[in-house]
Amino acid sequence: MSSATVSRALSQPEKVSDKTRKAVQKAISDTGFRLNRAARNLRMQRAGAVLAMVHNLGKPFYSEILAGLAEGFHGTDYALLLTDTEANPLSDDALANYFSDGRIDGAILLDGSLSPKTLEECRTRGVGGRIVFLCEWIEGADFPAIVVDNANGARLAVRHLHELGHRRIAHVEGPAQNVLTLSRKRGLEEECAALGLEQPISFPGDFSLESGQAAAKAILQADPRPTAVFCSADTAAFGLIAGLRDGGLRVPDDVSVIGFDDIEMAAFYDPALTTIRQERRILGRRAAEVLLARLDGREAPSEVVAVTLVKRGSTGPAPN
Repeated sequence: MSSATVSRALSQPEKVSDKTRKAVQKAISDTGFRLNRAARNLRMQRAGAVLAMVHNLGKPFYSEILAGLAEGFHGTDYALLLTDTEANPLSDDALANYFSDGRIDGAILLDGSLSPKTLEECRTRGVGGRIVFLCEWIEGADFPAIVVDNANGARLAVRHLHELGHRRIAHVEGPAQNVLTLSRKRGLEEECAALGLEQPISFPGDFSLESGQAAAKAILQADPRPTAVFCSADTAAFGLIAGLRDGGLRVPDDVSVIGFDDIEMAAFYDPALTTIRQERRILGRRAAEVLLARLDGREAPSEVVAVTLVKRGSTGPAPN
């Protein structure tokens, strides 16, 4: 049996007969043969790895995302590598160099704050077709993106609060100019206008516990005080609830709070957090599937994944 036949049976089993494939499998079993992936990758001029670029790996939001990515690449010829772009900021040519140096075959970007020059350098070197955005994106960048319907998530939040009788709604924003912040704010303002509500008072934030606590201090001093608050991230909602509680207010009796993401802690917080659920594991798997398709030379378009409202104990009827 030739080495070419063995190679074809392992890499393209659909192109050999059942008899040949079984013979190869038996030979492998009898000899204890193990595929030398490093040698095969060298021969095929590929790295056998993809890189996920995350802005702050310590955030609990990313746990299910990364689990979905790992599932998506499991059983393929690609190992999943991670880098933290907050801890290790990239130079404009760093990502392109990962490709040029033969360290990666593709990249999944979860950081929408990357420099446009970083992406332009990848295009210039001909590796732009091996890049996929996940969760975040850069406006105007011609790369497929797997994202959720952020604007509709905010609309669902406002609609829920309106149905509970709330008419004064506040908003704890995410980082300024972040695409998620802007999308969620747009949905919030559009739904308020559609329902005849005043535009919400906004407090600056960055998706963190601390920004929620800072917003709580401002809300405690507000007159009139909002009866409900939409937070652009669950973590900010946790900080907000803690700050309101420290100031003597009850959630949801005095102020209702709703978050965005549905991270694991949301169901176990006190009170359990009403929030907009992102199917984060599905997002990770879909991003892996899209990148694998592009590495295989197939078209793979962007995708918008639906979000859902999860009602829990942090929202209730507006106080009289």
